[in-house]
Amino acid sequence: MDVFFEKYLVGSIDTDADPAPLFRYAPEWLTLPGAFPMSTTVPLSDKAFGWDIVAPWLVNLLPEDADALRMMARILDVPDTDVLALLERVGRDTSGALSFSERGTTGSTIIPINSNADLKKVLNELPAKPFLAGDEGVSMSLAGVQTKLAVRLFDDGRIGIPVDGAPSSHILKPDSPGRLWGSVHNEAFCLTLARRVGLPAAAVTTGKAVEREFLLVERYDRVQEGELLRRLHQEDFCQALGLPPGAKYQHSHYHGQKGSFPRMMDRLREVGGGTQVMQLWDMLVFNVLSCNTDAHLKNHSLILSADGVRLAPLYDVMCASVWQNITRNMALDVGGKRVGEYIEGRHWAREAEACGISPRRALARVEYLSQRMREELGAAAHDVAAMPAGPHALIALVREVIDQRCQTIQDTLSK
Repeated sequence: MDVFFEKYLVGSIDTDADPAPLFRYAPEWLTLPGAFPMSTTVPLSDKAFGWDIVAPWLVNLLPEDADALRMMARILDVPDTDVLALLERVGRDTSGALSFSERGTTGSTIIPINSNADLKKVLNELPAKPFLAGDEGVSMSLAGVQTKLAVRLFDDGRIGIPVDGAPSSHILKPDSPGRLWGSVHNEAFCLTLARRVGLPAAAVTTGKAVEREFLLVERYDRVQEGELLRRLHQEDFCQALGLPPGAKYQHSHYHGQKGSFPRMMDRLREVGGGTQVMQLWDMLVFNVLSCNTDAHLKNHSLILSADGVRLAPLYDVMCASVWQNITRNMALDVGGKRVGEYIEGRHWAREAEACGISPRRALARVEYLSQRMREELGAAAHDVAAMPAGPHALIALVREVIDQRCQTIQDTLSK
């Protein structure tokens, strides 16, 4: 299987290698100005990389929801355990910049969705047809467990489906009223709040297709250059640490090595992003203060380029405490604590030391962000209400819960 960046051959996966497939960079890619690595675990080199290194990275490009994966594989008539076969069919527009089997494009071959009724129909069909798998020309894959769709947003506000290898500009996340009532507005609020307090976060807006609400998240791994939409390369921290998706939680049932915030910090330094450790710390703090219990390794990413590695913006942030059926346990510990409201000053200091950060400086950021978030709650709610889907009753509770969490954290910083 060949791996491409736009028209350029990046490398190939030799599926006939014995005893397992091998990946090699193409010689022309290694000499190309602007070349970047497939992964920080697969640095630019003329050597072959084994399946034990490449397979975890590839698996992280596929949806994690087992039912969605099986459904997609059934539609495509390939085994749901065959990573390469799946990527051959749905790998032309993935997270990051690489396309599999066929070249991606920078063009605009987009099928427009011309009415809200048509968009509602697409959203209603997604559970039975993940990523519109099997539709002619559609070849996309997004990691994660949420139902979502990669789309292109037209200048007139219409939404379209990229085909024939065209890149998407946004991720569309439909509502899930039966399970997470208000999720669209919840995520829109949290990411808007993050931007208001000065953190880099994915730009979002809301929309409505008849009665179905949806979130539109602008892809930070895409950039407009004139008439072209170019891809930027990225990998999540499971990929950067060489771990499978099952290791994304610190206390998962996965039996191998698992992630933690200090491991993420160490990896960031190892790959050249040491100047951004405080930015990553701020992201940890914001997730705790916003009651986001799902800030796992796959919800933090790195952007890779010929110039080096940098942190990707925040994404996939929701206040989980407003729903009764969501765990209070965080994805990653803070100083040995798994429940946000139980984190006190000594736990923050312990986590900072494990991360190689000055505890005094780290606690100052906790104090600063908790105060700034409380100050911006009203403005963030106003911003979300002004988005196309309008206000939502859940936002009042989200504001109350986050304000209470920030107050609790502030009150216990000296303990």
